[in-house]
Amino acid sequence: MPKLIRLYIKHVLIGFGIAGAFVAMLLYFNVASLWHLVTHSDAGLLAIVVLWFANGIVFAGVQFAIAVMNLKDEDDDDQGGKRDGIAVDLRRLVPVRATAKANDKRR
Repeated sequence: MPKLIRLYIKHVLIGFGIAGAFVAMLLYFNVASLWHLVTHSDAGLLAIVVLWFANGIVFAGVQFAIAVMNLKDEDDDDQGGKRDGIAVDLRRLVPVRATAKANDKRR
C-alpha cells in the first residue's frame, strides 16, 4: 500500500477516535441537555451515530491536514526563495478619467 494512503487511513482513524471522545464528553457533561435528549428519544442511538460521524469527518479532515502540513522533504533547506524587489516609481502621477452623469438625483 502506498505511503500516502497509509498516512491518510491512519490519520482518519485518529480523527474519528478524537470525534468519539468529543461526543462522549458532550454526553458526559450533558451539554445542552444532550444526554437527556438522547436517552429519552426513540432515535437517540441514531442521533449519537450521526453526531459522531459528522464530527468524525471534520476531525479527520483537520487531522490529515495537520499531518500533511507537517511533512518535510529531506532536501528542504531554510534558504527560501529569491526575492527581487519590484521597481515602483511613486513620484510619477498617473491620470485617471472620472465621469459623472448630469441627471444623477441623489437624496
